[in-house]
Amino acid sequence: MTDSINYAHMMQKAMQGLMIDVLKNISKDGLPGNHHYFITFNTQSDGVIIADWIKERYPEEMTIVIQHWFDNLEVNDNKFSITLNFGDNPENLTIPWASVSTFVDPSVEFGLSFKDDNQDQIPESKMVIIDEDDDEKKDAEIVSLDSFRKK
Repeated sequence: MTDSINYAHMMQKAMQGLMIDVLKNISKDGLPGNHHYFITFNTQSDGVIIADWIKERYPEEMTIVIQHWFDNLEVNDNKFSITLNFGDNPENLTIPWASVSTFVDPSVEFGLSFKDDNQDQIPESKMVIIDEDDDEKKDAEIVSLDSFRKK
């Protein structure tokens, strides 16, 4: 038994769970409304499977867009795979959740940022709350958990 709770790890898993649930729903029902997603991932991470030419073009990090055309979206608890169109050339990609650094839905200004296991940082999430009765958008405050850590 440890003498502390690893809240950062628990938060990361919860945020990954949200992303997994969203993509599972899309794989079954398609994209609702104007929703679309930017997903940034580390192309060098274990388990990432992308074409060699893509890895050469994006040797460290890549952002994919799930919006107008995608196919074969398969989601499980460890990774997702998808076919995307690169200049009229469909390519299959397999992306483990551990390689994902950001997940953003710009249609509702929602985003998650995930900690890289090689970095010493707390994952943060940012969400903009839009009040349907109010045209003004309000940014949610990002709280760093560093101030609550024992030094």
